[in-house]
Amino acid sequence: MENLKLKRLIGLSMAAVLLIGMTGCGGSKTSDNSSLSTSSLAQVKIDKPVTIEFWHAMTGPTEKELQKLADDFHKKNPNITVKLVGQGDYTTLSQKLMAAAKARTSPVMAQAYSNWMSDYISSDLLENLTPYYNDEKIGIKNKNDIVKSFLDDNTFNGKLYGVPFNKSTEVLIYNKDYLDKVGAKVPQTWDELKEVAKETTTTINGKKVIGLGFENSVTGDLATYVKQAGGEYVTDKGQVKFNSKAGKKALQFLTDMLVTDKTARLAGEDNFMSTPFGRGDVAMYIGSSAGVSYINDAVKGKFNWSTAVLPKDEDAASSFQGTNVVIFKNATAEEKVAAWEFGKFLASDQETAEWAEKTGYVPVTQSALKSEEWESYIKKNPDQQAAVDQFDNGFIDPHLNGYTKLRTDVSTVFNDVLIGKKSVSDGLNDAEKAAKQDLEQQ
Repeated sequence: MENLKLKRLIGLSMAAVLLIGMTGCGGSKTSDNSSLSTSSLAQVKIDKPVTIEFWHAMTGPTEKELQKLADDFHKKNPNITVKLVGQGDYTTLSQKLMAAAKARTSPVMAQAYSNWMSDYISSDLLENLTPYYNDEKIGIKNKNDIVKSFLDDNTFNGKLYGVPFNKSTEVLIYNKDYLDKVGAKVPQTWDELKEVAKETTTTINGKKVIGLGFENSVTGDLATYVKQAGGEYVTDKGQVKFNSKAGKKALQFLTDMLVTDKTARLAGEDNFMSTPFGRGDVAMYIGSSAGVSYINDAVKGKFNWSTAVLPKDEDAASSFQGTNVVIFKNATAEEKVAAWEFGKFLASDQETAEWAEKTGYVPVTQSALKSEEWESYIKKNPDQQAAVDQFDNGFIDPHLNGYTKLRTDVSTVFNDVLIGKKSVSDGLNDAEKAAKQDLEQQ
C-alpha cells in the first residue's frame, strides 16, 4: 500500500491550474475525438494485437500484483497487451497526465482520483463509459454488484467515466500491547480517543510515547471530522458548510490534541505514520486501511497491533479513498474497448478480491465481499475487518469543478491553525473565503 491520504493531497495543487485552457484537447489518434456510442461499439473488433498503456502510481508489492493481474488478463485476452507505465507516485502521475493532455499525448488509460476526474471531464478529456457499462456484449451484467459509493464516485451528471480500482478507507490502528499496559480499551468515541491518547502519552517500557498520530494530510481530510461532529463540509451543489458549529468542534478537536494537550503528533519528517508507529513512538494512529503491508514491515513483529473503526462524535463517518481507472478520449476505438475490458477485469469478483488480499485495499463488488474466499481471508486477517465494517458510513467527495484546488487551499489555511499561527475561528473564516473563491472561479 502507499499511504493514500498524503499522496492524494500532495498531487492536488497543480491539477486545476494545469488544466486551464485544455478544453477539447484529447489527442490526435481519432479524427473527431468523440466517445464511442452503443452503435459504434458493436462495430469494434479486437481481432489483431492491441497494446494499451496504463499509467499508474503503484510501487513495491502493489506494482508487482498489478503486473501479475495484467499478465493474467493477457492470458485470457491474447490480443490485448497492457503496458504498465509506473509514474512513481500520485504527484508525478498527476503532473505527467496534465502535461500529456496539453501535448495531446495522453495514455489510453490511467489511475485517477474523482476530483481529478472532475477537471478532466470539464476539459472533455475522458471517455464516457456509460455505453460500455450498458452494452449487452461487453457491459457489466449485474448492475447492482459494484459497491454503490464506488459507482457513485465514478458517475458525473448521470454518466459513468471510470471503474473503481484501489479503494480503501481510514481506520484506527493501535498498539495492543501499549493499550493493555495502561489498562485502556479501544476507543469508540472522540471523548474516549482523547482520554486514551492522554493515558498513552507517557513512558512505556522505558520509551517516551505519544498517544495518537495523524498523517500530515489530516487538514485536507477535515470533512471526515466535520461529518462526525454532525455537520456538512461542502455540498454536492457547491455550498461551503464547514464554517459552522460542527466545523469549529472538529477543528478544535484536532487542535486540542496536537497543539494544546500535545497528546497527538503528525507524521512530520517520517512522511507516513506507519514508520513512527512501527518504532513504538505512538500508541495509535488514524490512517489508510490499505497500509497493512507497510505497517507489518515497520512493526517487524515487535508488538501486537490491530485496527478498529474510527471513533465517532455525533455520527460515524469515514471517507472512501483511492483511485479509479479512466480511459482517455484520444485513444483509438480498439484501444478504448481493450482498456474497458481491462478495467472491467480489475473490478471482477476474483480479481478485486485477489487485489485486496495481496495489497490491503478492499474489494469493490458486493459479491466479492460476500464470497467464501474473502470471508475466509478476513478470519485469518482480522485487521482488515474494520475497513469493511465502515462501508455503511463511507462517503465520497462532491463532484465539483475547483474542488481539487479547494482541498489544497483550505488545507493550507488549516495547517496554520494546527501550528498555532491562526485561531480556530480565524482559520475557519479564512478557509471559507478561499473555498468559495475556488468554486466561484469555475
